[in-house]
Amino acid sequence: MAGGSARWRRSEGVRADAQAAKDAAAQAFYELDMVQRDVKISVEAVAAADSSPSAQRAIADFAALGNRIDQISSAYIAALDATDLDAEELNAGAAAQARQQLEQARQQLQSAKADLERFAGFLEPLVAAAETQLAQVAPAVARAKQAWLEASNALDAVRAARLTADGLARRLASLSPQLALLGEGAGRHGVQKLLQTAAEVQRTAEAVRAEAARLPEQARETDQRLASLRTRTQGLQTKSAGVEPKLSELRRRFSAACWQDLQQVPQQTEEAVRNAGARLAEAERARDEQRWEDAAGIVAAVRTLLNTADGALNAVNDRLHSLNEAQRAPQAEIERTRFALRDAQRFAMAGRSAPDPGHAAALDAALARLDRAAEALTGRHPDYWQFLTEMAAVRETAAQVVQLIREGHGGGSR
Repeated sequence: MAGGSARWRRSEGVRADAQAAKDAAAQAFYELDMVQRDVKISVEAVAAADSSPSAQRAIADFAALGNRIDQISSAYIAALDATDLDAEELNAGAAAQARQQLEQARQQLQSAKADLERFAGFLEPLVAAAETQLAQVAPAVARAKQAWLEASNALDAVRAARLTADGLARRLASLSPQLALLGEGAGRHGVQKLLQTAAEVQRTAEAVRAEAARLPEQARETDQRLASLRTRTQGLQTKSAGVEPKLSELRRRFSAACWQDLQQVPQQTEEAVRNAGARLAEAERARDEQRWEDAAGIVAAVRTLLNTADGALNAVNDRLHSLNEAQRAPQAEIERTRFALRDAQRFAMAGRSAPDPGHAAALDAALARLDRAAEALTGRHPDYWQFLTEMAAVRETAAQVVQLIREGHGGGSR
């Protein structure tokens, strides 16, 4: 009885040692697993951000370590399953063998953990660099998605304004594959690929948003210009009604030379009004079809057409006014022109005992021209328009001589 009791106590002691070895091995396995999980995250970060030889070598080394850890883990599990330490019939020999196997597994697990920790130390610089790059990914992706959302909202505003933007909508929809790639993350596609894709999405979306935001403004501007030109066309038509009486007065009171070049103004104005109306209708169709450049080109052409016609109408009014003044007080025009000549002559003589022969000849010829024009104001219907034209030409000659003298003095146009 005493011998049996001793054997039982010895067997229980060995079982307890084996159980302790099992617990120690389990703790080692747990610790190794935790370290491996942490290192795996670091390696994934390096793989996503770094394609250098050092990074590739680290990835390969971790794979080799992983294979070794798998073998050690398998050996640990095999040792764990080999013996049921809770079995009543477990003898001391089996318990001792189980303790030895579990102790060996613990040592291998701890050795692998130490190797993994050393590897993690080697990996630290690569991880730091990778984390710096990875930190750029989230903001870049957020900016890209925000740009896409803003572009989508801008397109909604365009549609609300009863405008179409099918081309812009297609451009935005074409970004769907890139958006899906951004959602899959750097772990799958790498940091650089994600950053490039995010930049492309942001750039395209911002361009779409800007163009979409411009559409309602373009529509408003085009509508305003069309309305303004329609008003100008109507105003020109009204204004043209008063040109015929002015021409009649010119024909009645002045010689043919004073008004012959203006005879076509009523017809030209009528054609301009008609052409402007037709072109504005074209511009309205272009606006409705959102052909903004075509609409802008037609608007510019109509504006030029109206400016020309308006200038012709003003020319009739200005001609009659100028002729009335010339008829009423021709001497005032003569004196104004003589003053300009005298001023040029004084300038030519400044600081000289005699003027430059070229300057003097030009001024003398201008004076003779003035006198001939003044003398031509005879008869029942003098050519006052020729008179005014000659006066203007004489004053222009005087101004040209003054300019030449200034340039000769190095004074430019001062």
